Amino acid sequence: MLTETAYWYAQPSAVSKAANRTDILLSHFNEDTEVDEAPCFFWGRLKDPYLTAKCLTTLSKVVKSRFALTMQDLAAMRDPIVTAGADKMRFEAFSSCNGVYARLDILPDGLDGEFLSSGTTNVDFNEPMINALSSIHKQDNVFLSVGQQEVILESKGEQVVERKVTLPTRWIKGLTTVQLYLSEMEEAFTLNKLQTLQLFQSMPKGTIKGEYYLLMRANKPTFSPAKVDGAVTVGGLHRLRLLEGLLPFMDSLRIYTTPDAQATAFVIAMGELRFIFSLSADAYRGFSGEGKALENLIEDLPLDWIRGANSLFKANEEFNPTLFAMENSLDIGTVESLCANLSSMGLLGYDLATRQHFYRRLPYKLERILSLNPRLKNAKKLLENNDTELIVNQPGHVEARVKGSGVWHKVLLQGDSQRCTCQWFTDHQGQRGPCKHILSVKMLLAAEE
Repeated sequence: MLTETAYWYAQPSAVSKAANRTDILLSHFNEDTEVDEAPCFFWGRLKDPYLTAKCLTTLSKVVKSRFALTMQDLAAMRDPIVTAGADKMRFEAFSSCNGVYARLDILPDGLDGEFLSSGTTNVDFNEPMINALSSIHKQDNVFLSVGQQEVILESKGEQVVERKVTLPTRWIKGLTTVQLYLSEMEEAFTLNKLQTLQLFQSMPKGTIKGEYYLLMRANKPTFSPAKVDGAVTVGGLHRLRLLEGLLPFMDSLRIYTTPDAQATAFVIAMGELRFIFSLSADAYRGFSGEGKALENLIEDLPLDWIRGANSLFKANEEFNPTLFAMENSLDIGTVESLCANLSSMGLLGYDLATRQHFYRRLPYKLERILSLNPRLKNAKKLLENNDTELIVNQPGHVEARVKGSGVWHKVLLQGDSQRCTCQWFTDHQGQRGPCKHILSVKMLLAAEE
């Protein structure tokens, strides 16, 4: 059963056309009433409206796509998240199955307008607005507003309505995992336009099961079912077809992968636009279920730290944790701990191009964000019920037993290795984060230290 958040827009997003201009109004939402409500984040002109519209349309295709859910499980289309500030705009979204992450970055030279406020919000992506985007032409003069701008709302006979939508909390959980994967990635290949077209032409038809490998043969990239040294592992390869509409406009394609081959990213450069497209290890795996961020939450962080960071950082502000600590005379360990926890709550994003974190002010109350990890909550419950017992606690070697359903599981922590006898660990071998039993043992060790 999916946990969802219900929220309302005061009016639907809309695209309106006049004689010499097109106005795009993206309605926004913010649950956190403690944050000053800004009537508008950004108001201005898009320098490349045709290509921006193409990217936003591709983003909407990602949102509507499904690769692991049945039609009965598939919920209605979800609205993307936009972060405005630091002279940039970032539109982020997940596929319905949560296994594909897409982000459109509009860089400073791609915008001609004013940032009236900075922040992160859900924006209304309704079907009429998406259809209107497809009618934008290269010579159109297009203005974009994220929030409420009174001049755009003036329309004869138009009725202001409320649109209720639901956002699965797995989107927020997915943001935590994606950021951690992106921050670990290293660049594997850089392709020009011709090479990229050749690569997509080599893609097999239909739904592709199993892993494929991206490799270079005589300076020509291709996908192969056979693994070779230096190849990039791509699971659920057919998901890449969502990018085909952007290929005619690209300048270059950069391909990144994690050291453990559990995620890949494809970054398309198009003038002052960047489109980031990241895939989980396979089509049946959603980023929200990976559990990669859980260990960062073992040690409780005071809420005052989080609120302090929310006041200190501006939305879209980019920074390097080490340099930030040095510039502000802060303890590096403290800043790294703070960043790990912020990342684990979806409050930090990662920009592969600049190799820096950026702050994302999610439009949700901190209490909701902190409650989104059932594995973590179950681990805490095991501790509260005294169901976790240490048998051996020596440097580099820990043995414990943890109560399960009618059985006691054995947990072994040895150096960087960790094992558990539960079914979750047997099925995933640690590739989707630690099980609740390993988490409870690590939390008990942290408490004793």
